[in-house]
Amino acid sequence: MTPAIELRAVEKSFGNIKIIRNITLSVAQGERHALIGPNGAGKSTTFNLISGYTKPTTGSVLLHGEVISGLPPYQINRRGLSRSFQVTNVFANMSVWENLRCAVLWSMGQRYAFWKNIDNLPEVRERTAEILADIELTARRDVPAGLLTYAEQRALEIGITVAGRAAVILLDEPTAGMSRAETERAVALIRRLTEGRTLLIVEHDMSVVFGLADRISVLVYGQIIASGTPEEIRNNPKVKEAYLGEEAA
Repeated sequence: MTPAIELRAVEKSFGNIKIIRNITLSVAQGERHALIGPNGAGKSTTFNLISGYTKPTTGSVLLHGEVISGLPPYQINRRGLSRSFQVTNVFANMSVWENLRCAVLWSMGQRYAFWKNIDNLPEVRERTAEILADIELTARRDVPAGLLTYAEQRALEIGITVAGRAAVILLDEPTAGMSRAETERAVALIRRLTEGRTLLIVEHDMSVVFGLADRISVLVYGQIIASGTPEEIRNNPKVKEAYLGEEAA
């Protein structure tokens, strides 16, 4: 089966500094794949290369077998890939409902038209309400997004990310800064909303990684030093030495 995401000998340099070094990575369709590694390893840069925010210096990025290297982010999104960011990225002055509805409109085939009242689009209204219930924010639908708690904002951003029914979802540290209880709720939400989709996640919380991922790749100094099942990664001596240490236990 054609991989959902594939990186072929990808490198990225900024001036004379090489950040990504000859990465080859394959993420199967329907797989939950975690990308882990120490700070500065190049994880977010890899996400930016996949989602079009940065172009590779050399090598190719493929989505469902088609080369997407060099395409702008909006074109990659329209081909079925959506992502979140490390820093919460919502419209703070718009309500929860309005944030989600904006994400739904394009995926439902709606385009800007000044003569249309979007409140009169039942299919958009139904889809928005469905996502609102999925992320358990129905009671907060009319609250400005900027007034939500941090965990609620992260849940909203995940809702926005999946609103367009993208087949491939990239989540960049979705549980960073959360308490243990908030993290558990976020993981349950991610598991539910990405069912049947391909997920690539960057995460530092190893309990999240080992509890959620089908496969894990370890990035150190811009290179992938190991890929495998959670058990294989947990027992890999190179990974223990370079990153996991005591957490492997």
